[in-house]
Amino acid sequence: MERTLTVSELTAYIKQLVDSDMLLSHVWVSGEISNFKAHSSGHMYFSLKDDKALIKCVMFRTQNSRLKFRPEEGMKVIARGYVSVYPLGGTYQLYIDEMQPDGTGALYLAFEQLKKKLEQQGYFDASRKKPLPLLPCAIGVVTSPTGAVIRDIINVLTRRYPNCRIIVYGSAVQGAEAPAQLIRGIKLFNKLKNVDVIVLARGGGSLEDLWPFNDENLAKAIVESEIPIVSAVGHETDYSISDFAADLRAPTPSAAAELIMPEKKAMKETLKVFEKRLAMSLLNKLKHEKTRLSKIAESRSLNRPLETINQKRQYLDMLERSIIQRGKFRIEGFKNSLSVLAEKLDALSPLTVLARGYALVQGPNGEVVRTSEGLRKGDNLTVTVCRGKFQVIYDKPITDSKGEK
Repeated sequence: MERTLTVSELTAYIKQLVDSDMLLSHVWVSGEISNFKAHSSGHMYFSLKDDKALIKCVMFRTQNSRLKFRPEEGMKVIARGYVSVYPLGGTYQLYIDEMQPDGTGALYLAFEQLKKKLEQQGYFDASRKKPLPLLPCAIGVVTSPTGAVIRDIINVLTRRYPNCRIIVYGSAVQGAEAPAQLIRGIKLFNKLKNVDVIVLARGGGSLEDLWPFNDENLAKAIVESEIPIVSAVGHETDYSISDFAADLRAPTPSAAAELIMPEKKAMKETLKVFEKRLAMSLLNKLKHEKTRLSKIAESRSLNRPLETINQKRQYLDMLERSIIQRGKFRIEGFKNSLSVLAEKLDALSPLTVLARGYALVQGPNGEVVRTSEGLRKGDNLTVTVCRGKFQVIYDKPITDSKGEK
């Protein structure tokens, strides 16, 4: 007899199917508002319908507080949200995050049209997504060189792995010039091949603000990039064409930094786990062979049992030595690989440069001093060397034999 499901089990299964569907997790719907009710809690409940179908909708207070218009019965709108199942009512609903009156939503329609076009051309296929490197030594960031986004990315990366090298390509992230500049940044990194992964990032904003990341040529540059690209555009609820075209979408710029750079401590723990698994595998193999040998030794069907047992014992000794030796080789290989990675990371450390006798000089406001121009007599300067810091007072520039200061 086939298994009988309870109503709760069936509903939960349907909800799981709906929630895991990528299309339903981010969908635009146009229709006419029907049965509109504004609850005292601030939430809005209504339906969207056309001449053939109807779907129930919910827009919670947090989302509808950002509306620039008041929804009304019979109003035609374009809404963005996700579809899920409401178990108590046994119905599927559209949970709306954003809504605009139809007729002013040209950008939304253009977005959906371009998304459909590129999807049909295979731009978003999972098969063409490139995997991220396990431990990137250099990370390229294409974003505005000023503002909170780049600061957040640098803070997260340096906290998780201090020796990580970060290369920033400054680009406009809003306005008509932005797509071309973003494309140039991606192509430059691919030409120089000096980074292992590229982050395309900007902070949140309206659809108009994020529109440069819905550019078809930018999507093409992302798909054609030989270097993996992580798209981190806007907030978690914001989606762009770049998100779908990229090899990985991060909900925020900070999350992108966390996704591409594992913590040093976590990497060490992973190596320990691998080592334990290898040792356990070797022990299990030895136990299996010893058990098999015991069964052979106890067999009465052999004409020469003692000779067979001795041969099996000799084979077991040889197998044990071989397994242990191979295990040592593999463990040694892991250690050598980790040592090479550690040497590469140490070579990238600023402390290595300071250890060779160089020093970092900072001005009164903490800025890095690269030339004596702009310094005034009596300025307090902070000098950082390999082991410690000290302060000096600037007196005057010194002219070398070439007449340079």
